[in-house]
Amino acid sequence: MTAPRQYYDDGLIQLDQEALTLRRYHFPSGTSKVIPLRLIRGYKAEPLGMFTQRFRIWGSSDLRRWLPLDIWRPIKSTLVTLDVEGARLKPTFTPQRPSDFLAKLDELLTDR
Repeated sequence: MTAPRQYYDDGLIQLDQEALTLRRYHFPSGTSKVIPLRLIRGYKAEPLGMFTQRFRIWGSSDLRRWLPLDIWRPIKSTLVTLDVEGARLKPTFTPQRPSDFLAKLDELLTDR
């Protein structure tokens, strides 16, 4: 069996034709969260402002979103929040190359 083709991988976020994987997601184990693309209803991308989760390295400050461990978040530019069917907390993350990631995510969500 062949592994799905990877469209994006920056070490913390992996996107392939089947799923989005957020590495170092779960606290305290640091295990990954795999989100099948069929469960993603949409997303919101916004600039990572001074007070918009920039210094939240892992976890949540508002109990609506959950961010995986990312020590480089303070120097990143874009915050992506997913709307996932059945999820109580919205997975939220900061891609290293946001324009590449969002273009591929849009393409995959449109093609399903």
